[in-house]
Amino acid sequence: MNQCGLEYCAVKTDVLQRFQAALVEHASVEVCATLPKFKLTLVRLELLPVAEHQRGPEQTGAQTAGGAGLRRDPAAGSKEAGLRDLAYVLHTSGTTGLPKIVRVPHKCILPNILHLRSLFQMSADDVVLLASPLTFDPSVVDMFLALSSGAQLLIIPTVIKKTPGRLSRLLFRDNKTTVLQVTPTLLGRFGRRVLRQEVLSPGSSLRVLALGGEACPSPALLSSWRHEDNRTHIYNVYGITEVSCWACSYKIPESLLRAGHISPSSVPLGTPLMDTTVEVRDEHGRVVTEGEGQVFIGGEDRVCLLDDEEAAAPGTMRASGDWVDVKDEQMFYLGRRDRLVKRHGKRVNLESVQQLICSLPQVEACAVCLHGGFRLLAFVVASTSGDQRAASPLTPAQERADPVPAEHRRAGETDGDLSRLVLNRLSLLLPSHSVPDTLVLVPALCLTPHGKVDMETLMKTYQTQRRSLESSRLDFTKLKRTLRSLWQETLALPEDAAVDEASNFLLSGGDSLKALRLHEDILAAVGATSPELLEAILDGTFSDVLRHVERAALMPPPESSPPPTTVKRHADEPSAVLPKRERTSAGRPRGETPAFKVLRRAGEVIEIGNPHSDFQADALGEKESGEERRGGVLGLDLSWSSDAGRCVDASPVLLVQHGTDPKSDGGKTTVFIGSHSHRIQALDLTDGSLVWERVLGDRIEASAAVSRCGSLVVIGCYDGCVYFLCAASGTTRWTFETGDAVKSCPAVDPLTGLVIVGSHDGHVYALDPKVEQCVWRRHCGGGAVFSSPCLHPSLRQLYAASLGGHLLCLNPESGEVLWSYRRDVPFFSSPNASSGLVAIGSVDGNICCFSSTGTLVWQFLTKGPVFSSPCVTPDQQRVLCGSHDGRLYCLSRIDGSLVWTFQTTGKVYSSPCVFDGSVVGRRGTLVALASTDGTVWILDGHDGRTLASFRLPGELFSSPVVHERSLVVGCRNDYVYCLNLTVKEET
Repeated sequence: MNQCGLEYCAVKTDVLQRFQAALVEHASVEVCATLPKFKLTLVRLELLPVAEHQRGPEQTGAQTAGGAGLRRDPAAGSKEAGLRDLAYVLHTSGTTGLPKIVRVPHKCILPNILHLRSLFQMSADDVVLLASPLTFDPSVVDMFLALSSGAQLLIIPTVIKKTPGRLSRLLFRDNKTTVLQVTPTLLGRFGRRVLRQEVLSPGSSLRVLALGGEACPSPALLSSWRHEDNRTHIYNVYGITEVSCWACSYKIPESLLRAGHISPSSVPLGTPLMDTTVEVRDEHGRVVTEGEGQVFIGGEDRVCLLDDEEAAAPGTMRASGDWVDVKDEQMFYLGRRDRLVKRHGKRVNLESVQQLICSLPQVEACAVCLHGGFRLLAFVVASTSGDQRAASPLTPAQERADPVPAEHRRAGETDGDLSRLVLNRLSLLLPSHSVPDTLVLVPALCLTPHGKVDMETLMKTYQTQRRSLESSRLDFTKLKRTLRSLWQETLALPEDAAVDEASNFLLSGGDSLKALRLHEDILAAVGATSPELLEAILDGTFSDVLRHVERAALMPPPESSPPPTTVKRHADEPSAVLPKRERTSAGRPRGETPAFKVLRRAGEVIEIGNPHSDFQADALGEKESGEERRGGVLGLDLSWSSDAGRCVDASPVLLVQHGTDPKSDGGKTTVFIGSHSHRIQALDLTDGSLVWERVLGDRIEASAAVSRCGSLVVIGCYDGCVYFLCAASGTTRWTFETGDAVKSCPAVDPLTGLVIVGSHDGHVYALDPKVEQCVWRRHCGGGAVFSSPCLHPSLRQLYAASLGGHLLCLNPESGEVLWSYRRDVPFFSSPNASSGLVAIGSVDGNICCFSSTGTLVWQFLTKGPVFSSPCVTPDQQRVLCGSHDGRLYCLSRIDGSLVWTFQTTGKVYSSPCVFDGSVVGRRGTLVALASTDGTVWILDGHDGRTLASFRLPGELFSSPVVHERSLVVGCRNDYVYCLNLTVKEET
């Protein structure tokens, strides 16, 4: 208490008396205050003087040899002594067994710190990362390895741990970390490229890498993560929380890491650490010296108290639940008991299957589990490394037997190609009962707070995908396409392989196990049962199977299906149209401008080269006469939704491509939107069908932009990169890396074609996609650039705001600062410029308006922070902006006076969208608005009256965008929604 300066303490009121009784001989406890709401009592503590003869060796500074000030507690001979000598108490997560409370004495954890400090040769020059949260016992080792050695302990915000690019720069460029103790899954999140170029590079500062908490990766996989000239010492550490913290350690020899694919498939657990006893026992409790058994851990002093235990005998051995194979006096990890399963009557080691999949060059990371007692699932993160063949476990003969075309083995292959390739390779390496039924491609493995794989969250991802498949039973064309895809996937056939009506499953390469797998896949997809389906798969044709599936789903036969009324093309047409569209673009006569327009948040409409358009952004001047402007009764109903994998905070961007003939309807509208799942999707506005999808390097929170030529989609990412993607296919044309996460939506200069975007590194960048270069960059005076730059084309002024409270006016061609304005609070809102005035919201609750020369013209104070970006009506007379007070404010753009206000049922984080009311038969403008409680509103732009509303099942931070009668918005329940504006005649 004296050393740490502890004076006050909050104690649960119901245990206050016990607390006072426990400390009666050591400290006075004075009650200062009670906190009934939290059931706590605040007490003041003061140590009582202790007579010299009462002091034990731990109180007189006794040290162990080489202990450097760390003291061992004397053996506790009684229950009270055991409780008094506790170092800390924690609660296990339950990821590898039942959750339990573990009380850890000093004498249990101290040997770990002493031994590992010696093993890692710690010195005052070391930098140790506190990689684990304080709820995970390796954090104790991290802290005291550093503190007892006089080394530096590096503590970083949790959010940075979720961004591998930023984390690697912070650890190895900025702070020269030397000791890193992490789970293999957390290490794998860096990705092969960053691991080889930063973490385990030739010049890496990292001396010691200790991998624990999960099965150690194979030497071949570790070798693929490590540059051949790297000299980091890699250890496999093993232990259980019930005997905190580590029990064994094994330093992986350099020769094993250099052996490549011929090295053993697993790494030994190693030898016991100081004062630790490790035994392997079979199911009858007999010690195993050769063969399989369960690990038991303990020692004379290495004993913790579990749950309600009041005492434990010295030398108590705890069952770990982990099974190993003992060979030549070395323990090789097999997995937990529940990871050794029986499938089709044969044993499957899920850990071994997982490690084998991880060793494939196409795979960055993998997690395997058994779902429902029979279905083997593999969650796979695809590798982004260019050298995907380096670590292939296939023999030359197996490589020659691989039927998948070579072009499908490169990065950029489709999900279907990758799944077939991986499953085909596994069928060559594993017996049929160990081959996964389904490969679920995910952008990253979800982690628990302790850095382990979060299987529960991954299962939710699988179930979400299954629900989207289930919806295909509502449409015959989709059902047939789904069945053909499942047929090809089960047989590991290429995507373009012919599956006609007369195809027979067994004659196409199937067997009884694969037939059972296809049977379960189909039933899961249609959400129904069919007793005859398995027989049809084994004995019938594809047509027979389809007929049984139709019957199971209670669908009409295809000839009786009604023709679509609102969808003018089939869902699979985009793949046939895209090449034609690209040829048209490439073959356009010189001087001809593409005809398209781009719709973005806040009602922004950018028209390029479209002489036939009847919608011009400045042609919606709203008459403010009091004339009646009624049409029919407006409504909103759901048109379609798309599963984006994780919550969607980004706002949609719509690319409307017009046909060359104004009388034709040959145009197409595509929705581009990203999500926290790392994906950006391109969706057909008509029916929500997926045109293409890309998985980028990290979370996507920024909205996209479309280049001046209309052929590129530009979007920022949490990995610090700005991606330039082909609008038609999603392929990457160029990637520009900033110094930090990019959450800003790019602005596009219609004159020069420059793409201007902000970054959390505090800079604004002007990028030229034509020459793929950064033309200029400008630091915004402090703080990250979260909001989106805004360009006033006619004045040639670019406005950018930062979280440091700076608003800058720049020359868009050179980046020169024309003027700046400083405020003491951050700008999360994006500026909006029109007719010589600039409007922006501020965290202090103000909506501010500036002149083009930087003079504050007016400001309006709301009752909450303003994150919403202002929207200006087409007649340039009004400014609309939301506030965290839940209101949408309509202000006069001239003097900032209040015209009207609308109270939502939540907060207003996103931007409103103004649009032409004539699309629903109403004069003037309408306003689309989203509140955080999930409600979408349609308001009359004249007076703010509610015309329609619709409640979505999740929070809304995305801004709605309206085109004709379609409203698109992202939702935090992982979906993108399109709502229809409907009109009914008034009675």
